[in-house]
Amino acid sequence: MNFPSKLIEDAVTEISRLPGIGKKTALRLTLHLLKQKEPVTISLTEALLKLRTDIRYCAICHNVSDSDTCSICEGNKRDKSLICVVEDLPDLLAIENTNQYTGLYHVLGGVISPIQGIGPEEINIESLLKRIENPPSGQAVTEVILALPGTMEGDTTSFYITRKLQEKAVNVSTIARGIPVGGELEYTDEVTLGRSILTRIKYSAE
Repeated sequence: MNFPSKLIEDAVTEISRLPGIGKKTALRLTLHLLKQKEPVTISLTEALLKLRTDIRYCAICHNVSDSDTCSICEGNKRDKSLICVVEDLPDLLAIENTNQYTGLYHVLGGVISPIQGIGPEEINIESLLKRIENPPSGQAVTEVILALPGTMEGDTTSFYITRKLQEKAVNVSTIARGIPVGGELEYTDEVTLGRSILTRIKYSAE
């Protein structure tokens, strides 16, 4: 692809690094930004810069946050006896958008995958166990809901967490398999995902 300007070429190259965006789409976005008034582009640039430099991760659940503790963990209307365990942030957002779940979350930041060299120590499992042993809110956790992908890696992670929780006074459940095997939560429609949360079933590590 030939560019009339090195500045446009550089912008297209950087934008095309984003997932799902090819060079043609990146070019359209670049030209669109070029046509906008300068404050629009500056506002976008500043928002992205602040996102990268000022974003924090919740010290309790590892959700993205503007402060040390996210709004969900601090929310007075959340059921602090429930913790829904998800692989990553898109899954948390997908469940939140169903408006069917009012408990807390725990973001693992990945799943166990020996092939990729990701073991239990590389994801946020230990902090989950500590939360259950010593709940920050002071309210005992009575149920852990495993909302992990229906993949081999997701099942391995669910099995590992369940075994770790066997000696603790907490019920372990998993979302109902209205979610396709091998499917990702973030791409599941809200109705199906909401029903899967409501009709969750007990999980066994036997």
